[in-house]
Amino acid sequence: MAVLGPNRYGKAETRVVRVTRHGDAHRIKDLTVGTALSGDMAEVHLSGDNSAVLPTDTQKNTVFAFANKHGVGAIEDFALLLARHFVDSQPAIHHARVEVEEHAWERNGAFGHSFVRSGREVRTCVAHYDGTRSWMVSGLRDLVVLNTTNSEFWGFAKDEFTTLPETRDRVLATAVDAAWRHGEPPQDRDPSQDWDKTYENARGALLEAFADTYSLSLQQTLYAMGTRVLAACPGVCEVRLSLPNKHHFLVDLTPFGLDNDGEVFFAADRPYGLIEGTVLREDAPGAGPAWE
Repeated sequence: MAVLGPNRYGKAETRVVRVTRHGDAHRIKDLTVGTALSGDMAEVHLSGDNSAVLPTDTQKNTVFAFANKHGVGAIEDFALLLARHFVDSQPAIHHARVEVEEHAWERNGAFGHSFVRSGREVRTCVAHYDGTRSWMVSGLRDLVVLNTTNSEFWGFAKDEFTTLPETRDRVLATAVDAAWRHGEPPQDRDPSQDWDKTYENARGALLEAFADTYSLSLQQTLYAMGTRVLAACPGVCEVRLSLPNKHHFLVDLTPFGLDNDGEVFFAADRPYGLIEGTVLREDAPGAGPAWE
């Protein structure tokens, strides 16, 4: 006998751009929104009865309508607004997951109506709501950083297949994917602890820790970055990091009669090392569905 296991459905990658016009000074919020709903969905799988299904097209339309009706401030607030709406308005829906990515734009000079796409990282969040409680994970993706020195890698395990030489000075580069779980349910947060401020504090902590940690391994740097976020953001209880090692290999220029004293590198694109890890407070509350 087969039985139906966990399931959810939704609308992926709804692109919405909200322009706020205050005289000549306009503001842009450029988002990618994903919704996923679960609940009393057995019959639609077992017999094709769609009576409990809120169409994914409706979910898409709700994103557009809410962007118009409520505006878009911090993406965490927008995600929670959508998640609560879907659960509270649909009897068959018991849990909503809303993921939002924000793509940054910067003003083009002094023109209030003109923008240029920012080269910054993508800001992210995932909100869960089950009709009673909310969970929030915020984060960022593709924060590209590089140190030209203050990084070593030596003393590692070796076997018959090891060819990598030890180094006491190397370029260390990565594209940071980081996500941090807020310890307090969103409804219990101190209003003064706003999402935007926490984001900037966490981002700043990641950058500072990467820059001022003398690195003997990317794992050591990862732990320093996670620890710094916890210190800078009291409301955060857990940080998850994924750091691809963007290898920079010193180019051998001796065949051309040239010295290369740590000045010319080949930036390898793949394969690459991938370092992942979690740093959390000793008293961190249970995560529930926050990471799902």
